[in-house]
Amino acid sequence: MNPLIAPSVLAADFANLQREVEMINESESDFIHVDIMDGVFVPNISMGLPVVEAINRHAKKPLDVHLMIVNPERYLSDFKKAGAAHITVHLEACPHLHRTVQTIKDLGCRAGVAVNPHSPISQLEDIIREVDIVLLMSVNPGFGGQSFIENTYAKVQKLKKLIVETGSHAKIEIDGGVSMENAKKLVDTGATILVAGNFVFSSKNPQETIKKLKNIG
Repeated sequence: MNPLIAPSVLAADFANLQREVEMINESESDFIHVDIMDGVFVPNISMGLPVVEAINRHAKKPLDVHLMIVNPERYLSDFKKAGAAHITVHLEACPHLHRTVQTIKDLGCRAGVAVNPHSPISQLEDIIREVDIVLLMSVNPGFGGQSFIENTYAKVQKLKKLIVETGSHAKIEIDGGVSMENAKKLVDTGATILVAGNFVFSSKNPQETIKKLKNIG
């Protein structure tokens, strides 16, 4: 089964963002992944609402917005208005995760929950049936270009088992260090959405790279 591909604009040329978005539009990708970092939850600051709005003005693919921020519930409506089709919040940043997930769904967005490398899959047991996407961080969040964490395969297997046992329909999304070296194994293990940033945008032909990832299954 071919994975869904979500190029991460965190690795794009911000001086030519419209051109980069148009490149993704013309590719075989399925979503545009947008990483929001606040410098508090993660040690970096990326982009805010005006940039998401600018991306959305040119995007022909759904925006897959990943909030690496504290108190994400304060901004859910704003990101929906800015163009988000999916909103993913971090398990570690939400003391009232069930309420936050329900708010995202009430806004008409697909709801995702992201899990950091150190967080066990067991923490998802009581929310897994409510979410549309579980995003497994395969690097420590905050910076692009990091090396893939090998333990991710085991976490995908555990998550896939939990999804099957509970009858959840959640898709498994992988974010961080995705490349041709690990994409097929991730898909074979159970991943359904692959986020790729530097691997796509640093390649000589990003559209061809996206096509190869898309057909890895």
